[in-house]
Amino acid sequence: MTTVLVIGASRGIGLELVRQYREAGDRVIATARDDAGLSALRDQGAHALQVDVANPASVSGLSWLLDGEKLDVALYVAGVMDRAGATTPPTQQAFDHVMHTNVLGLMQVIPQVLPMVEEAGGVFGALSSSMSQIASVPGSNAWLYRVSKAALNMVVASARFDYPRARLVALDPGWVQTDMGGATAPLSLADSVTGLRAAIASITSDDNGHLIHHDGRRAAHW
Repeated sequence: MTTVLVIGASRGIGLELVRQYREAGDRVIATARDDAGLSALRDQGAHALQVDVANPASVSGLSWLLDGEKLDVALYVAGVMDRAGATTPPTQQAFDHVMHTNVLGLMQVIPQVLPMVEEAGGVFGALSSSMSQIASVPGSNAWLYRVSKAALNMVVASARFDYPRARLVALDPGWVQTDMGGATAPLSLADSVTGLRAAIASITSDDNGHLIHHDGRRAAHW
């Protein structure tokens, strides 16, 4: 049986990943910050763990909670948005909130989880965005979010060298109808996650360190 870990799974893309992987018959371990999130995960049949990726003390116990696991797929989905453009300097609080969740949490998770992914010869994916791509950036909106996802891409591209028996990628879910993406987004939650699961299943060692879109396209540039 395939074992899947979803970090940051209480709602949106994370919860839909849990739902679809469970529907496919996979064993799913998933994390949430609070009781409501944990309850939603249990309702989907996942083994729920309480972890707040923005809190280093909370993340530090993850490897202990996962002791003995072999992870075929591990996904870092946790993320927050800041929509301000470059005419508005971010406050220290806003910067810390976005960067702690989107980048620091990932950097703390990787050393704890990747040995378990290596044990299974599995895939580790971190949820990025097409908004992370520097060469094709169209505007300054959400500049702090863009910076955080560009940093996330570098985390993945760098970390792959220390875990050669795993496949590490950044994943672009597209512009999705979630609380973050908004109701006018062109991509439904179910379609995004269906595409992501197919893309994850297609990943080979040649994809290591790359950005992969929900429809399976490999990004030509960062």
